[in-house]
Amino acid sequence: MELTIVAVLGVISIVAVASVSRRLGVAAPLALVVVGIGLSFIPGLPRIEADPEWVLAGVLPPLLYAAAVRMPAVDFRRDFKAIAGLAVLLVAVTTLCTGLVFEALLPGLGLAAAFALGAVVSPTDAVAATSVGKRLGLPSRLLTILEGEGLVNDASALVLLSSAVAAITHDVAFARIGLDFLYAVAAAIAIGVAVGQVNVRVRAHLDDSVLNTAVTFVIPFVAFVPAEEIHASGVLAVVVTGLVTGHQSPRFLRAQDRVTEALNWQTVAFLLESGLFLFMGLQLKTLLDDADRAGVDVGKAVWIGLVASVLVMALRMAFVAPLVASLRREASRAETWQPVLERMRGQVADLEPGTVVRGKKVTDERKERLQLRITRRKSDLEFALAESIGWRGGVVLGWSGMRGAITVAAAQTLPADTPYRTELLLIAFVVAVTTLLVQGLSLPKVIRVLAIPGDDTAADRAEYAALLDELGDRAREILDASDLAPADGTDRYADIVVDRVRNDTRTGYRKAAEAAGGKQAGSPGPGPGQGPGSGSGSGPGSGSADATDPREQYRELILRVLAAEQDELLLARRAGAYSSRTLGRAQHALDIQQARLQQIPEADG
Repeated sequence: MELTIVAVLGVISIVAVASVSRRLGVAAPLALVVVGIGLSFIPGLPRIEADPEWVLAGVLPPLLYAAAVRMPAVDFRRDFKAIAGLAVLLVAVTTLCTGLVFEALLPGLGLAAAFALGAVVSPTDAVAATSVGKRLGLPSRLLTILEGEGLVNDASALVLLSSAVAAITHDVAFARIGLDFLYAVAAAIAIGVAVGQVNVRVRAHLDDSVLNTAVTFVIPFVAFVPAEEIHASGVLAVVVTGLVTGHQSPRFLRAQDRVTEALNWQTVAFLLESGLFLFMGLQLKTLLDDADRAGVDVGKAVWIGLVASVLVMALRMAFVAPLVASLRREASRAETWQPVLERMRGQVADLEPGTVVRGKKVTDERKERLQLRITRRKSDLEFALAESIGWRGGVVLGWSGMRGAITVAAAQTLPADTPYRTELLLIAFVVAVTTLLVQGLSLPKVIRVLAIPGDDTAADRAEYAALLDELGDRAREILDASDLAPADGTDRYADIVVDRVRNDTRTGYRKAAEAAGGKQAGSPGPGPGQGPGSGSGSGPGSGSADATDPREQYRELILRVLAAEQDELLLARRAGAYSSRTLGRAQHALDIQQARLQQIPEADG
């Protein structure tokens, strides 16, 4: 009963604090940590502690899965260099440097335990940074890098932590640690890809949104458990599963299932993230009580934690500077490569089927693949030029290295016989709270002072309007097809049905194009709350549902139009011709329309 009361009060506190934080303009995670610290000192409050394995194996997998599903795979691929640098290389550098400092400041600690604590304080938590960034209009590319780093760095840090913990009990060669790391990453990626592919294909056969969503709640653990059993990175397997699932869902899953899943996972992620930050604050009194019983010098532990906080912040700023410079050089090279790719695309377009190139005969299929690869590469270069990161973005990226609840939970996995274990827990807590509050509270001011320009809204509107035109062309192809016939056995759709669908698409999509700033106002294309079926929803005609019921024909035809537009949208995504923001906006609009129509039961013949 006591646990139930604590859980109920926790959820109420989370909702209340999040609501107030939004009105005050403060990131909810920061407020929750402060509230948790205050609550921990309330007299009579039960001792707040939890098995760290419960956090790392029970809470972290679904939390990362929820974030990975929302991450556009094309953005993750385009910024993989920056994400990998921050999430892997910087984590390793931070582990090494802080470990050496800890070993020097705590005589007798040993390098293995020192590096274990270094691995604990190395991963960042992007939740607070991205919540602030979204509110203040940071460019999407910066947010993608921060979110991608947050997805991957937990995995690399936990792998390093497990290697360091193993070295505490027995000697482990440095080369062995490197091989173990590579194995953990490779095996996790393989498991993640396999689980992700099986996930969407199995769920494609479930025609019930409740059952479909219920299955998704266990998918993170389906990836995590086997990976951990073979000593791979379960966390990375979960992330890869989420990325694959999010990328493949529009191909295999019904729109109704995607909409329902997105809403449910958004709620789950909110509660888990908020609960972790609240739990992090509640840990302080417990840590202080343990330190008092152990006779630990709290002042010294706090001082070392502050030194480590300054060090991790400085290391990140020093690492980000050359990283941003490298991204700028890539943008410069992209400008040089653009005309080269343009010439290549022209040469491929002029190839005739049957022509032999490099010993291989050109076929229509091979020509199409070559054109797609060139288009995708050209789109990547245009992305690097249009959304380049300057020194202002680099400063924000460097100042967004807040640690979080995972640091506190990971510290508690240190073996009980680790030297200075109580001090190490306090140090980890100080690093997490210091970076979270100092950087988190000052980040809004840094963003405002630097005046970083956000996404180009005018360009986004123009791009969205262009995508509407492409989808509209596909819709017209369907409606103008000579072989357009319904599934009820009749030769053709009733004229009133075709006219109604054509009129609805034209009217709804004209409004969407105008709202997006498009010039071709008559072009069909999806818009939030508009598009095919945006009229009455029941279609033309009335009366009982028979074999030629115009209402059922209307529903069937409009779903065919939406399905064709969905295929066209997937082709545009493969080519990378549009930003993920534009593609996501169009995908959401299509999902809403398809989901509404899919909820209408088919008429019995």
